Amino acid sequence: MLSDPNTMAALWWAVILSGLYHGLNPGMGWPLAVSAALMERKTDALPKALGLLAIGHLLAMLVILLPFSMMLFLTEWETDIRIGAGILVIGMGTYLLINRRHPKFLARVHPAKLGLWSFLAANAHGAGLMLVPLFLGICALDADTGHKAAEALMSGNILTAFFVALAHTSAMTLAGGVIALTIYLWLGLKFLSKTWFNLDLVWAVSLVFVGAFGIHTALNGH
Repeated sequence: MLSDPNTMAALWWAVILSGLYHGLNPGMGWPLAVSAALMERKTDALPKALGLLAIGHLLAMLVILLPFSMMLFLTEWETDIRIGAGILVIGMGTYLLINRRHPKFLARVHPAKLGLWSFLAANAHGAGLMLVPLFLGICALDADTGHKAAEALMSGNILTAFFVALAHTSAMTLAGGVIALTIYLWLGLKFLSKTWFNLDLVWAVSLVFVGAFGIHTALNGH
Protein backbone atom coordinates (compact mmCIF):
# COMPACT_ATOMS: atom_id res chain seq x y z
CA MET A 1 0.00 0.00 0.00
CA LEU A 2 1.74 3.12 -1.25
CA SER A 3 0.75 6.70 -0.65
CA ASP A 4 2.33 10.15 -0.44
CA PRO A 5 4.20 10.27 2.91
CA ASN A 6 2.94 13.75 3.77
CA THR A 7 -0.65 12.76 3.07
CA MET A 8 -0.22 9.55 5.09
CA ALA A 9 1.19 11.49 8.05
CA ALA A 10 -1.65 14.02 7.80
CA LEU A 11 -4.23 11.22 7.82
CA TRP A 12 -2.72 9.57 10.91
CA TRP A 13 -2.54 12.91 12.70
CA ALA A 14 -6.18 13.49 11.79
CA VAL A 15 -7.04 10.12 13.38
CA ILE A 16 -5.23 11.12 16.59
CA LEU A 17 -6.51 14.70 16.69
CA SER A 18 -10.09 13.56 16.12
CA GLY A 19 -9.60 11.23 19.09
CA LEU A 20 -8.35 14.10 21.24
CA TYR A 21 -11.34 16.14 20.15
CA HIS A 22 -13.70 13.31 21.10
CA GLY A 23 -12.02 13.13 24.50
CA LEU A 24 -12.51 16.85 25.13
CA ASN A 25 -16.15 16.68 24.08
CA PRO A 26 -18.28 15.95 27.18
CA GLY A 27 -20.83 14.32 24.87
CA MET A 28 -18.45 11.36 24.56
CA GLY A 29 -18.75 10.57 28.26
CA TRP A 30 -15.97 11.89 30.53
CA PRO A 31 -18.50 13.64 32.86
CA LEU A 32 -20.06 10.23 33.49
CA ALA A 33 -16.65 8.93 34.61
CA VAL A 34 -16.33 11.84 37.05
CA SER A 35 -19.85 11.27 38.35
CA ALA A 36 -19.21 7.56 38.83
CA ALA A 37 -16.08 8.24 40.89
CA LEU A 38 -17.80 10.90 43.00
CA MET A 39 -20.83 8.72 43.68
CA GLU A 40 -18.75 5.67 44.62
CA ARG A 41 -16.24 7.83 46.53
CA LYS A 42 -13.45 5.64 45.18
CA THR A 43 -10.52 6.89 43.12
CA ASP A 44 -10.25 3.58 41.26
CA ALA A 45 -13.82 4.04 39.97
CA LEU A 46 -12.54 6.77 37.63
CA PRO A 47 -10.14 4.64 35.52
CA LYS A 48 -12.68 1.82 35.56
CA ALA A 49 -15.35 4.11 34.11
CA LEU A 50 -12.92 5.54 31.56
CA GLY A 51 -11.97 2.02 30.54
CA LEU A 52 -15.60 1.06 29.95
CA LEU A 53 -16.15 4.22 27.91
CA ALA A 54 -13.03 3.42 25.87
CA ILE A 55 -14.17 -0.15 25.17
CA GLY A 56 -17.57 1.04 23.96
CA HIS A 57 -15.99 3.70 21.75
CA LEU A 58 -13.43 1.27 20.30
CA LEU A 59 -16.15 -1.23 19.42
CA ALA A 60 -18.20 1.51 17.78
CA MET A 61 -15.20 2.48 15.62
CA LEU A 62 -14.57 -1.14 14.59
CA VAL A 63 -18.21 -1.76 13.72
CA ILE A 64 -17.90 1.02 11.14
CA LEU A 65 -14.33 0.42 9.92
CA LEU A 66 -14.22 -3.37 9.56
CA PRO A 67 -16.82 -3.63 6.77
CA PHE A 68 -14.85 -1.07 4.76
CA SER A 69 -11.59 -2.94 5.38
CA MET A 70 -13.13 -6.07 3.88
CA MET A 71 -14.46 -4.19 0.84
CA LEU A 72 -11.08 -2.76 -0.09
CA PHE A 73 -10.05 -5.86 -1.99
CA LEU A 74 -12.32 -4.56 -4.76
CA THR A 75 -9.47 -2.38 -5.98
CA GLU A 76 -11.20 -1.21 -9.12
CA TRP A 77 -13.89 0.43 -6.98
CA GLU A 78 -11.51 1.95 -4.43
CA THR A 79 -11.97 5.59 -5.48
CA ASP A 80 -15.74 5.18 -5.74
CA ILE A 81 -15.89 3.67 -2.25
CA ARG A 82 -13.82 6.52 -0.79
CA ILE A 83 -15.93 9.19 -2.52
CA GLY A 84 -19.11 7.46 -1.36
CA ALA A 85 -17.80 7.34 2.20
CA GLY A 86 -16.97 11.06 2.05
CA ILE A 87 -20.47 11.87 0.82
CA LEU A 88 -21.93 9.74 3.63
CA VAL A 89 -19.93 11.62 6.26
CA ILE A 90 -20.91 15.00 4.77
CA GLY A 91 -24.53 13.86 4.82
CA MET A 92 -24.28 12.92 8.50
CA GLY A 93 -22.73 16.28 9.34
CA THR A 94 -25.42 18.13 7.40
CA TYR A 95 -28.14 16.14 9.18
CA LEU A 96 -26.68 17.05 12.58
CA LEU A 97 -26.53 20.72 11.56
CA ILE A 98 -30.24 20.62 10.70
CA ASN A 99 -31.39 18.36 13.55
CA ARG A 100 -29.77 19.80 16.69
CA ARG A 101 -31.58 17.56 19.18
CA HIS A 102 -29.62 15.04 21.23
CA PRO A 103 -30.67 11.44 20.40
CA LYS A 104 -33.44 10.60 22.86
CA PHE A 105 -32.75 6.86 23.01
CA LEU A 106 -29.43 7.56 24.78
CA ALA A 107 -31.36 8.84 27.78
CA ARG A 108 -32.86 5.36 28.24
CA VAL A 109 -29.45 3.76 28.84
CA HIS A 110 -28.61 3.55 32.55
CA PRO A 111 -25.40 5.51 33.32
CA ALA A 112 -23.96 2.40 35.03
CA LYS A 113 -23.78 0.69 31.64
CA LEU A 114 -21.01 2.97 30.46
CA GLY A 115 -19.63 0.65 27.79
CA LEU A 116 -23.02 0.30 26.11
CA TRP A 117 -23.67 4.02 26.51
CA SER A 118 -20.35 4.88 24.89
CA PHE A 119 -21.00 2.50 21.99
CA LEU A 120 -24.43 3.98 21.32
CA ALA A 121 -23.28 7.59 21.78
CA ALA A 122 -20.40 7.19 19.31
CA ASN A 123 -22.68 5.68 16.68
CA ALA A 124 -25.47 8.18 17.27
CA HIS A 125 -23.07 11.08 16.75
CA GLY A 126 -21.44 9.58 13.65
CA ALA A 127 -18.05 9.30 15.36
CA GLY A 128 -17.11 6.17 13.45
CA LEU A 129 -18.15 7.70 10.15
CA MET A 130 -15.61 10.47 10.67
CA LEU A 131 -12.82 7.89 10.58
CA VAL A 132 -13.94 6.20 7.36
CA PRO A 133 -12.44 8.68 4.84
CA LEU A 134 -9.24 8.86 6.91
CA PHE A 135 -9.00 5.07 7.10
CA LEU A 136 -9.62 4.65 3.38
CA GLY A 137 -6.92 7.22 2.66
CA ILE A 138 -4.45 5.38 4.89
CA CYS A 139 -5.28 2.17 3.03
CA ALA A 140 -4.98 3.84 -0.40
CA LEU A 141 -4.01 1.22 -2.95
CA ASP A 142 -1.42 1.50 -5.70
CA ALA A 143 -1.82 0.07 -9.18
CA ASP A 144 0.06 -3.15 -8.34
CA THR A 145 -2.18 -3.98 -5.40
CA GLY A 146 -4.74 -5.56 -7.69
CA HIS A 147 -2.28 -8.33 -8.43
CA LYS A 148 -1.89 -9.30 -4.78
CA ALA A 149 -3.89 -12.04 -3.13
CA ALA A 150 -7.25 -10.74 -1.93
CA GLU A 151 -6.90 -12.59 1.36
CA ALA A 152 -3.55 -10.96 2.17
CA LEU A 153 -4.90 -7.55 1.22
CA MET A 154 -7.97 -7.87 3.41
CA SER A 155 -5.99 -9.14 6.40
CA GLY A 156 -3.65 -6.15 6.10
CA ASN A 157 -6.53 -3.71 5.90
CA ILE A 158 -8.31 -5.33 8.85
CA LEU A 159 -5.15 -4.95 10.95
CA THR A 160 -4.93 -1.29 9.89
CA ALA A 161 -8.57 -0.82 10.90
CA PHE A 162 -7.72 -2.06 14.40
CA PHE A 163 -4.72 0.27 14.63
CA VAL A 164 -6.76 3.27 13.45
CA ALA A 165 -9.54 2.53 15.95
CA LEU A 166 -7.01 1.91 18.73
CA ALA A 167 -5.01 5.10 18.04
CA HIS A 168 -8.20 7.16 17.90
CA THR A 169 -9.66 5.64 21.07
CA SER A 170 -6.37 5.96 22.98
CA ALA A 171 -6.19 9.66 22.15
CA MET A 172 -9.81 10.11 23.18
CA THR A 173 -9.29 8.31 26.50
CA LEU A 174 -6.15 10.32 27.24
CA ALA A 175 -7.83 13.68 26.64
CA GLY A 176 -11.02 12.77 28.48
CA GLY A 177 -9.07 11.14 31.29
CA VAL A 178 -6.96 14.24 31.95
CA ILE A 179 -10.08 16.40 32.19
CA ALA A 180 -11.94 13.87 34.33
CA LEU A 181 -9.00 13.42 36.72
CA THR A 182 -8.51 17.19 37.06
CA ILE A 183 -12.16 17.75 37.90
CA TYR A 184 -12.33 14.78 40.28
CA LEU A 185 -9.17 15.65 42.23
CA TRP A 186 -9.31 19.45 42.31
CA LEU A 187 -12.38 21.12 40.81
CA GLY A 188 -15.28 18.94 41.98
CA LEU A 189 -18.90 18.34 41.01
CA LYS A 190 -19.91 21.99 41.38
CA PHE A 191 -17.48 22.99 38.62
CA LEU A 192 -18.72 20.14 36.45
CA SER A 193 -22.37 21.17 36.79
CA LYS A 194 -21.60 24.77 35.84
CA THR A 195 -19.23 24.12 32.94
CA TRP A 196 -21.07 21.50 30.90
CA PHE A 197 -20.62 22.56 27.31
CA ASN A 198 -21.93 21.17 24.06
CA LEU A 199 -19.83 20.93 20.92
CA ASP A 200 -22.54 19.55 18.65
CA LEU A 201 -22.28 22.43 16.15
CA VAL A 202 -18.49 22.13 15.92
CA TRP A 203 -18.86 18.36 15.63
CA ALA A 204 -21.30 18.60 12.72
CA VAL A 205 -19.05 21.05 10.85
CA SER A 206 -16.03 18.83 11.48
CA LEU A 207 -17.86 15.86 9.94
CA VAL A 208 -18.52 17.89 6.80
CA PHE A 209 -14.86 18.96 6.71
CA VAL A 210 -13.53 15.40 7.09
CA GLY A 211 -15.91 14.12 4.41
CA ALA A 212 -14.74 16.81 2.01
CA PHE A 213 -11.11 16.03 2.86
CA GLY A 214 -11.71 12.34 2.13
CA ILE A 215 -13.24 13.11 -1.26
CA HIS A 216 -10.35 15.48 -2.08
CA THR A 217 -7.68 12.86 -1.31
CA ALA A 218 -9.56 10.20 -3.29
CA LEU A 219 -9.93 12.39 -6.40
CA ASN A 220 -6.28 13.45 -6.25
CA GLY A 221 -4.95 9.92 -6.04
CA HIS A 222 -3.77 9.93 -2.42
